[in-house]
Amino acid sequence: MSMIHKEIGGFTAQAYVNGEFQTVTKEDVLGKWAVFFFYPADFTFVCPTELEDLADKYEEFRKIGCEIYSVSCDSHFVHKAWHDASERIRKIQYPMLADPNHVLAKDFDVLIEGDGMAERGSFIVNPEGKIVAYEVIAGNVGRNADELLRRVQASQFVAEHGDEVCPAKWQPGGETLKPSLDLVGLL
Repeated sequence: MSMIHKEIGGFTAQAYVNGEFQTVTKEDVLGKWAVFFFYPADFTFVCPTELEDLADKYEEFRKIGCEIYSVSCDSHFVHKAWHDASERIRKIQYPMLADPNHVLAKDFDVLIEGDGMAERGSFIVNPEGKIVAYEVIAGNVGRNADELLRRVQASQFVAEHGDEVCPAKWQPGGETLKPSLDLVGLL
């Protein structure tokens, strides 16, 4: 079943962000673009490469009005310990959400029940709290922050220009398409 246009459920999560513990709720997410970036666990191998890649692009996401929320089923205390122990994770300035009770992992349908961990899932959420794009991939394959940023930019563009669509490899400022009325039903 597709998650497109699904409104995210209510939640309250503890987060580790900029050296502090904070509470993040659904209400904090509403009103701006957001990326929920699920990963299996702290202190693993592929995850720090992905989270560092996002940290390197964080300012670009912020410039377009998009907040990043990394999410694992670890506690906020484990996020802090990982942050303190890893040079890569120390670069992170975005909120690292703790989901030890699996509320978010279940809502976004990425929980691996038998392991108590999340799949690698990236979800773009619009300011109304609805999922407009997502991908879930195998745990042994890392994701690319450049492509995720491009997809957020494309999602923002089509939200603002409802009569235009973004073709493959679209980049901001690139050509878009205006579907004819005959083809609208095929999109």
